[in-house]
Amino acid sequence: MKSRTFAPSWAFCSALLALPQLATSFYLPGVAPTSYKQGDKVPLYVNSIKPVAAQDALLHSVMSYDYYNERFQFCQPEGGPSYVSESLGSILFGDRIMTSPFELNMNKNETCKKLCSAKYDMPSAHFVNKRIMQGYALNWLVDGLPAGQHLLDDLTGTTFYSPGFAMGTISTTDPDGPTFFNNHYDIVVEYHKVNGKEDQLRVVGVIVQPSSKAYKGDNLVEQCQDNQTPPVVLMEDAGAETEVTFTYSVYWTESPTAWATRWDKYLHVFDPKIHWFSLVNSAVVVIFLTVTVTSVLFRALKKDIARYNRLDQINLEDLSGTSALEDGVQEDSGWKLVHGDVFRTPSHPLLLSVFLGNGAQLFVMTGFTICFALLGFLSPSNRGSLGTIMIILYTLLSFVGGYVSARVYKSMNGEKWKLNIGLTPLLVPGIVFSTFFFLNLFLWANGAAGAVPFTTMLVIIGIWFIISIPLSVSGSWLGFRAPAVEPPVRTNQIPRQIPPATTYLKPIPSMLLVGILPFGAIFVELYFIMSSIWFSKIYYMFGFLFLCYGLMIITCAAVTVLMVYFLLCAENYHWQWRSFLAAGMSAGYIFANALIYLISKLSLGGLSGTVLYIGYSALLSFLFFILTGSIGFFSSWWFTQKIYASIKID
Repeated sequence: MKSRTFAPSWAFCSALLALPQLATSFYLPGVAPTSYKQGDKVPLYVNSIKPVAAQDALLHSVMSYDYYNERFQFCQPEGGPSYVSESLGSILFGDRIMTSPFELNMNKNETCKKLCSAKYDMPSAHFVNKRIMQGYALNWLVDGLPAGQHLLDDLTGTTFYSPGFAMGTISTTDPDGPTFFNNHYDIVVEYHKVNGKEDQLRVVGVIVQPSSKAYKGDNLVEQCQDNQTPPVVLMEDAGAETEVTFTYSVYWTESPTAWATRWDKYLHVFDPKIHWFSLVNSAVVVIFLTVTVTSVLFRALKKDIARYNRLDQINLEDLSGTSALEDGVQEDSGWKLVHGDVFRTPSHPLLLSVFLGNGAQLFVMTGFTICFALLGFLSPSNRGSLGTIMIILYTLLSFVGGYVSARVYKSMNGEKWKLNIGLTPLLVPGIVFSTFFFLNLFLWANGAAGAVPFTTMLVIIGIWFIISIPLSVSGSWLGFRAPAVEPPVRTNQIPRQIPPATTYLKPIPSMLLVGILPFGAIFVELYFIMSSIWFSKIYYMFGFLFLCYGLMIITCAAVTVLMVYFLLCAENYHWQWRSFLAAGMSAGYIFANALIYLISKLSLGGLSGTVLYIGYSALLSFLFFILTGSIGFFSSWWFTQKIYASIKID
């Protein structure tokens, strides 16, 4: 009987602990499996060429280039390459998938097959050599799987596939020596027989082993198979031309890996102990904060509320207004003294309500996105699904943003309701879109593949104005029709004078103290997210992200409530903007962390790359500022409503 009594709680704890592992091992495939017969053509698509870490482990560029950029002179298919249809999220994340001249036939090996020849003059050679030194990698796709390299993790001793492979190499013996351009590709494709049937073969892995071979004469096969063939060096001398012949080989190997688990070898955790350490560390911080807030607030508030309600039954006139009892109440319990001002309309209520509406919209969108990813709906096989679902959710949740903004503005006794309805769907999205468009100009100017096409920009504007704004306006209409959130106490006509604050309750110190704790809850996970964004790695550990997001919310709410309590005890009733800015200060730490990351992990030589990195980091920090600021405000609003509703005010 006892075991049955405790079974549900043990099951819940086990399920909670299994969340991170669940997210790393389970996903719903984004596409249906494709089965091939012997000799069937298997398409190989090429994606944009992106920078990864160079041999010095630093990232030297953030620009990506089209595979068929004329300066690369890669071989093209007959009739020219054509674009493969992509999702909106895939385009925004820089994917430019196109057809290729490579011919892959299921379970049919090819040896040293010639593609084409190209001549590199001095400008082209200089361009390609510079990209090799910056660590650029080619990105191919075979049946939706990225062609990668087989690597060994020295820390865990496990092998995994790393998407992408090097365009070329630098001499290991002489760092100042020449760069070698890879022009031969050994393509190893792993396939799996469905139920052992020869007519149902599925691709479950792709490895490319590039090499550099300077072919001379017509005996390509012999030179291709000879490991002593000298490498290709693109000459940068004036008037020099280097002729390069591109070849490839295809080898098919049978694999026991099932199609449903073929992504497991690509999704590698470099050091899972770091994630667990981060999670435990964040949990300890949250528990400490929660216990602190609970003990301080409940003990103090319970004593204060009991004293207030007891004093209401005493005739204070008999005390002649000078008793020690009344003085003690005024000294010990400053938060009741501001009951007539605590719900006074803050400065700039319109701007605050617009920020809060967009913050609520971001909060719900982020929660839904992480939950969808946790359940496996955002499989890496469905490229761009993360970006697409975020845009769809943000658009549909404009209704929530409009409703929250209008309801808050009405509760603050705002009168410019038309301006509120207009600014809610325009201000924050307008800032984001304007910044994104400005940064996109740098990509256009540099001819980068990551530049979002003008037609895609028009699609985003169309979604914004045709779907998002009407939904926000309808939400605002319902919000203004709903009753305002009434304060539990009346507001005095004359504002109370605020005494001088102690150092830690001044705006800047309190913001720095409050903002660092939510940042600490997500610091380690933020490092992996930034590495996946800038180093073109696949991020998939949404179980850890889900728990870190929950811990961040609790930390943000608890520490902001604690600050507001101390603020009210100091007889400072300007808590609305203070709670929003203090909680949002964690975004300042995120931006500072991005700058440290720029110095320690990146080596961007040009102005454009630095502007792009700082611009995108500032944009993400701004959105995080709106998100965490809203969490801090609403938790503080709930707190003030509760404590002032629990006391009797004459």
